Amino acid sequence: MNATTGTVLLTGFAPFGGETCNPSQDAVCALEGEVIEGRRVVTRCLPVEFGASLAALSEAIAEVRPELVLCVGQAGGRAQISLERIAINVDDARIPDNAGAQPVDTAIAEDGPAAYFASLPIKAMLAALRAEGIPAEISQTAGTFVCNHVFYGLMHALQNVPGVRGGFIHIPYSPAQAAHHPGAPSLPPTVATQALRLAIATALTVQHDVRLAAGATH
Repeated sequence: MNATTGTVLLTGFAPFGGETCNPSQDAVCALEGEVIEGRRVVTRCLPVEFGASLAALSEAIAEVRPELVLCVGQAGGRAQISLERIAINVDDARIPDNAGAQPVDTAIAEDGPAAYFASLPIKAMLAALRAEGIPAEISQTAGTFVCNHVFYGLMHALQNVPGVRGGFIHIPYSPAQAAHHPGAPSLPPTVATQALRLAIATALTVQHDVRLAAGATH
């Protein structure tokens, strides 16, 4: 397909927690303007701030009018591409965000349900990534920091935008970051970008997810 028929909104995050870079931002920005399955990728970098991140995301959705939204964040310590299954309605920050806010046991949406599931075909995405030799997993938690805040806020917002699907992916440290965290796993930015490209292509072409065991015991 050569013609561009729609858009995909792809977001990453600014650095946080003392890091000088964020691999989610690097991997996402590399796909700016690329056409995947006939849809143009539009990228945005979100602030690592409770509240402000969702305001920026909402503004981007209104501007871009995408048919698919994929948000991406850094998960230092994880060894694989993590396809997030569920977002929960709570902020419980272990560290302050980049604006100094540190909410504890605070609802993201007072009128929202306890949780939302991603509306992307995460099992098919997992199979596609593994088929290309990219380490990947289904994650059962997006944490309780700004990543989960954005994931939940996205899914809450999309309840009022019929036909638009959304989800969240965590990626490991980059090798440059891992050099400052002895023993921490890492993934080259080029591999992370390729993983996102495959994930988007799969999400755009698979309407009904496959049945594949990928659960966890803890």
